[in-house]
Amino acid sequence: MYLRRNPPRETSLGRWSFLGSKQIWLFASSKSARYEAMAECRRRIAGVAEKVEVVTLSHYHFDHHTPSYEDWCYNWSSAEVAKQIYEEKLVLVKSYKGMINFSQRRRGWMFKKTGGKYAKRLEIADGKEFEFDDTTLKFSSPVFHGPQNSELGWIVMTTIKYEDEKVLFASDVQGPMCDSTLEMIIAEAPDLIIIGGPPAYLAGFTVGEEYVQRGLWNLKAIVEKVPLTVLEHHILRGENWRDFSQPIFEAAAATEHVVVTAAEFVGKENNLLESGRKHLFEAYPPTLEFEKWTKLPQPKRKLVKPPI
Repeated sequence: MYLRRNPPRETSLGRWSFLGSKQIWLFASSKSARYEAMAECRRRIAGVAEKVEVVTLSHYHFDHHTPSYEDWCYNWSSAEVAKQIYEEKLVLVKSYKGMINFSQRRRGWMFKKTGGKYAKRLEIADGKEFEFDDTTLKFSSPVFHGPQNSELGWIVMTTIKYEDEKVLFASDVQGPMCDSTLEMIIAEAPDLIIIGGPPAYLAGFTVGEEYVQRGLWNLKAIVEKVPLTVLEHHILRGENWRDFSQPIFEAAAATEHVVVTAAEFVGKENNLLESGRKHLFEAYPPTLEFEKWTKLPQPKRKLVKPPI
């Protein structure tokens, strides 16, 4: 997550602007649309990175931090892209030594040696607080990436407090599916939460239906307590995400709370490439040149930018 403070505005929580830590890995069958979105989001991230002093990493999945190797096929990354983001920043990161699975341990170690070397300072954030004048960044102890004992490992949540306002960033908790994570969020009592809901599109496949329903139930408990909830990531990927989320909207309305997407929060229309992939493929078919690029061997595709 990249953070900067804006001039105060009249709206609640208007002092802050956020650009999520995910590198916008958008899965669309109309693949050219996906790459156009990745390129645009990379430009936006680089623009914000020029203005910030602090960058945070919740965990080491590639849609949540920027690797330093060249890969235009999956991550739209390179050493130069990573340098743009991390150079001369205070980078507060999830520990790669404790409460972490093998995959993220390896990636965290690699990040320290590559992208992290550009940082002004690289510091483990798990369970710590950092003061910046009148702003506090508080990091949770590691919580599960989904259900209890998830094979996907752990993440850290981040709370940003300024004066009497508090924002909590809880990506990839998947609901949360874990009840202890729910308890931590409720105890933090944020004014606004940015949270990744349960992946309904994976129910019965890679994620058990009971876990998805637990994530939905716990998210319902959150919107009943938190005045403003911004939904992001997994919950938005299913074609029928709004129908699936209806209990969330109803619970929020009953308490006069608000649930929105990030786009809606800033007054824009949703552009959900994953849930709308079938329509996108029909409406905006890829060019012959792009199709030719998709037929390159995977190692070469990583090194050659797609023709968009």
